[in-house]
Amino acid sequence: MTQKTILNDVHRALGAKMVDFGGWDMPIHYGSQIDEHNQVRNDAGMFDVSHMTVVDLNGARAREFLRKLVANSIDKLSKTGKALYTTMLNPQGGVIDDLIIYYMDESWFRLVVNASTRDKDLAWITQHAAAFDVEVRERPEFGIVAVQGPNARDKVIGLLREEDQVKLAKLGRFAAREATTRDGIQVFIARTGYTGEDGFEIVLPEMQAVDFWNALLAAGVKPAGLGARDTLRLEAGLNLYGQDMDETVSPLAAALGWTVAFDDGPDGQPRDFIGRRALEAQRDAGAVPQMVGLVMDDKGVLRHGQKVLTNNGDGEILSGTFSPTLGKAIAFARVPAGDCTDVRVDIRGKEVPVRVVSFPFVREGKIQDGI
Repeated sequence: MTQKTILNDVHRALGAKMVDFGGWDMPIHYGSQIDEHNQVRNDAGMFDVSHMTVVDLNGARAREFLRKLVANSIDKLSKTGKALYTTMLNPQGGVIDDLIIYYMDESWFRLVVNASTRDKDLAWITQHAAAFDVEVRERPEFGIVAVQGPNARDKVIGLLREEDQVKLAKLGRFAAREATTRDGIQVFIARTGYTGEDGFEIVLPEMQAVDFWNALLAAGVKPAGLGARDTLRLEAGLNLYGQDMDETVSPLAAALGWTVAFDDGPDGQPRDFIGRRALEAQRDAGAVPQMVGLVMDDKGVLRHGQKVLTNNGDGEILSGTFSPTLGKAIAFARVPAGDCTDVRVDIRGKEVPVRVVSFPFVREGKIQDGI
């Protein structure tokens, strides 16, 4: 049975085209996907991401548990509200999910996990939390709205009580704090996002999400659908779970090696996070497949599953799209290790040349050097 967010009727009233996304009835666009993409790049747009799952971990040993559960170092978090992007791995080093963790206090950490992985995430987290006496509490009563773009922060801050406006204006990147809107809605606001633009992701009581959404509309923030969200995140060089990585792919092969901390625990011994041994073996053996960015200067679109031919062997397109900002096709591809030269993509039997580039392709509205 397809699930609906609390904003479903609002999307339909705004003329959204709805599609099934991981079992959720979600807006793909409200008219023009490219207009919505450009709206976020140039001003401010908002996304309903209430299909994502908020999970609170509570218990005296919550930090100790997270040292075991995730590949990045939870000990990077010591200030209330600070956030950490990380992966959660299986023993083989494959990615069960990528997620954000917020430090609230020593006995309370907040997680936001992907919608498509919700059930397996909760089962995995709960299974491993038992040994640490940590309570795993899903928070289905919350909705989430992401407001992104160069003017996004100002739009959101303008809806808050005056005493919260100054605090939110000073909020650093990858940090969160609680606040109250002028209408009395209690919100958890994080300066995070999935578009390559500045902005906020706002967690709030589900039953007040419609009022908050309408307040944003009245403030001039336009809605954007999953189509624009996908082109924005790919331009920004951000992975999509299930397409760029999954349980068969390690973070080392998904350009996420920077999220893996081979650090020591408080006892001075190597931190024994799940999947560490497998990642160390991959790292030490070398020749781990690599994820690269591609740009096609010829006309056409790069799409998931297309074969990529290189001097080192064949790979494939993971995520591919037409980039509204660049005006040409871009993609992530997984290819064999080593320097890639003479790279081509097989498009319906024709080998089309592409350029290997570093990503992100676009950062805060600007095309990056070398793209």
